[in-house]
Order: sequence, then structure tokens, then C-alpha cells
Amino acid sequence: MTQRIGGFRRKTRDKLKKNIRRRGKISLTRYFQEFKENDRVVLSAEPAVQKGMYFPRFHGLAGIVKGKKGNCYQVTIKDGRKTKELVVHPVHLKYG
Repeated sequence: MTQRIGGFRRKTRDKLKKNIRRRGKISLTRYFQEFKENDRVVLSAEPAVQKGMYFPRFHGLAGIVKGKKGNCYQVTIKDGRKTKELVVHPVHLKYG
């Protein structure tokens, strides 16, 4: 068997591409937005910020905030039958 070459953002050229009108500086309100426990959020990656980004297969999924870990939030999502916990920076989250 051969090894797959590539890293975290492999095969995500279209998925993690910004719309031409969304390019430019990122709003500071996205960085400092606050979420409470049990808030429903949607995972929406900000491609310009790699810190605190989740694995791209979870892009667009909805989850529930379970707590805070440093600057990031612990978000629980359902992946098939399993529940998974992700640590996500608030710039990659939207209310949903």
C-alpha cells in the first residue's frame, strides 16, 4: 500500500476557499464573540486563520457548545452514530 501525501488541508481547495467579496480583513467581532454552554453553533471555517480550526470533514455541521478551553470552545457534534468533541476557535463558529 502506498502512503497518502498531504496534510490537514489536503483536497480542500474549494471547501476552504473564500468568496471574492469576503476577502480582506477579518472582523474583530468574530474573534471576540462569546458563546454560552448549550448554545447551538455551526462550524464555518475561516480559511485565513489556521489556529483553532477543526478537521475539514466537519465543515458546515451544527453542534452544541459544552464549555470553554483557553480561548477556544468545546463543541460536541454527531458524526454518524458517534458524538465527537472538537476544540474550535470562535472565529470558526456562527450562531445556528
